Amino acid sequence: MSISNKKVLSTGFLAITLLAGCNSMNQMNLDTKTVKQNAVSQSLWDANEYQEQYRPQIHFSPLKHWMNDPNGMVYYQGEYHLFYQYHPESTVWGPMHWGHAVSTDLVKWEELPIALFPDEFGTIFSGSAVIDWKNTSGLGSLENPPMVAIFTYHDAEAEKTGAMDFQTQGLAYSLDKGRTWKKYANNPVMLNPGKRDFRDPKVSWNSKANKWIMVLAEGQEIGFYSSDNLLNWTLESHFGQGWGNHSGVWECPDLISLPVDGSGKYKDVLIVSIGAGGPNGGSATQYFVGDFDGHEYLLDPTFQQELKQTSPLFPEGDVYDDFENGLEKWHATGEAFASAPTRGSYLNQAPLSGFIGQHLINSFSNGDKAIGSLLSEPFVINKKFINFYIGGGHYLDKVGMQLIINDGVVRSATGQNSEQFIFAGWDVSEFIGQTARINIIDSESGSWGHTYIDQIVFSDELASNRIEPAVWLDSGTDNYAGVTFSDMPDNDGRSILMGWMSNWQYANKVPSKSFRSAMTVPRTLSLKTTNEGLRLTSLPVKEVSAAEQVINEVGPFTGQNKYLLNSPSLSENAFRVSFALSEFAQQKIEIELFNVTGDKVKIALDNINSSLSLDRTQSGDVSFDKAFAGVQYAPFHSQGNKDTVDIIVDHSSIEIFINEGESVMTALVFPQSILTGVALSSSENFNVSDATIAKFSSMWVSAKQAEK
Repeated sequence: MSISNKKVLSTGFLAITLLAGCNSMNQMNLDTKTVKQNAVSQSLWDANEYQEQYRPQIHFSPLKHWMNDPNGMVYYQGEYHLFYQYHPESTVWGPMHWGHAVSTDLVKWEELPIALFPDEFGTIFSGSAVIDWKNTSGLGSLENPPMVAIFTYHDAEAEKTGAMDFQTQGLAYSLDKGRTWKKYANNPVMLNPGKRDFRDPKVSWNSKANKWIMVLAEGQEIGFYSSDNLLNWTLESHFGQGWGNHSGVWECPDLISLPVDGSGKYKDVLIVSIGAGGPNGGSATQYFVGDFDGHEYLLDPTFQQELKQTSPLFPEGDVYDDFENGLEKWHATGEAFASAPTRGSYLNQAPLSGFIGQHLINSFSNGDKAIGSLLSEPFVINKKFINFYIGGGHYLDKVGMQLIINDGVVRSATGQNSEQFIFAGWDVSEFIGQTARINIIDSESGSWGHTYIDQIVFSDELASNRIEPAVWLDSGTDNYAGVTFSDMPDNDGRSILMGWMSNWQYANKVPSKSFRSAMTVPRTLSLKTTNEGLRLTSLPVKEVSAAEQVINEVGPFTGQNKYLLNSPSLSENAFRVSFALSEFAQQKIEIELFNVTGDKVKIALDNINSSLSLDRTQSGDVSFDKAFAGVQYAPFHSQGNKDTVDIIVDHSSIEIFINEGESVMTALVFPQSILTGVALSSSENFNVSDATIAKFSSMWVSAKQAEK
């Protein structure tokens, strides 16, 4: 393909290839299903866009517009390929394409034109890419094996009609190192058996089974499929029922084999992201440790013990409404509740589960398009708790249920993007004696824009759901949908993961301007035996360390309870601070990151309560969403004599790795300027050793600056 008006921006960490005068949406050829690789029109280069507030300096972000899940991560002929969910016309989520970037060292990225565009089968949701070395697909040759992408087609129009089979799996391939792509002529390669969520295929070659294995997210379980040729797939088994966290829909699975403690003993790790219900709210990523035999995934017996669930509780009380006798207490507006109450699910709607009786509230009367509300008659609160069953979409104060007192919303609840009802409850003891109303709402017409309510009960005890223990890859709020690179060289052997650095609670609202979202730094995964059991650890790849420009050693510090490791400066850029702590048994060490304008983040290692916490309530702009500010927690288990701390700070993110990645937290922040000050303190004396401050030069420099 000839390219005119091509500009290449050489950078310290990233090269952006821009195409001038191209209209990407006019370049699709649906007859041949050939994807033309043209970028969104960009005729002028403005260096200021890369210096805007909150632009990350050592994390990949697109030049413009919206990005979310990493996709199709694969290594081939010296290049790491990063594809990603991309909306080329907006900074909020929309019709998905596959964006594309490449790197030779996981640090310097070149943003390429869009790889995959929507076609008549739908938009392009998440998926994976592999090198078909043996040409099992017949799409290339042994001399030039194809790079094969397998992805989810999402038919938004079919979804609006209430159809259940609107997600299918498609395939495309490239014979020129991912620069141009052709859709497979017989797409889709996998039809939907009638599941609302049927997506995010992650494919790898399984040498033990001698076949391709796909893991696919199906509601709240993972399907395992096999193939000899990447084109025809056979269901092997499912995993997930009764294990792990099921608060939200399961997404973006990955199956990797890792040595235990670097030995010759291997375990298979299944990575699963969930859309809601993470350890600190919103989306997050859990994992399982077990063995896959080519047919079935079996949990490691010890890991099973850690994931044992406890029973839920829905206390007895005064039933306000079970919806078995109409809507005498309610006033309906809009279309969403026109047929309420309903007998379970509507036609063309997935079966609902977990409700009692025959009738319930279901706002899916006209698919997700319908909106409306149900307002109860006034009542006096006379019990400490209001308990209820809830399901459906996860949109707080848009879909779900609210408690209204004096015309104001005092309590809210929403679903978890699931057809499964869960228990919910409000502590209303402070409102006893006051007059209230309940408002069941559906003001969202997008995907999962519906709610389910049943069994509203006034009680003296709060309802509790089944406790579903999970082990988390990253306990912070902002590392989601992470997957690993496929086809890593044998002489490397690493499992390298990158995640989307955001959270579905507020991803569309964060205060960046020309772009939204970045990826985490690439991380090396390892499986380690700890006092708590087998754990998946993650650390920044060694290439990030090689990119450090200036390294200052500070300390050691002994015999005091306060130390300043780095003073804040407006001129500073992204940096990394590492150190070791000792002599702080039965103490809490506070690490404060701060700037000259008063913004700060407090990180605490609490040896008393075995916890790591991150407080971003004073981190800068937290006004864009009420779910953003707060304190996040993670488990922390001291090593005894010495605990290591490794923190990477960018203009809008903090990544924390404790004790070689045993405890990890990733969090977005939006300060007025980067948080370059580093201070440590405690109530008692402690020691600091091996402290370094490593600075990174800006990745966003002009070509002229790069030449210098």
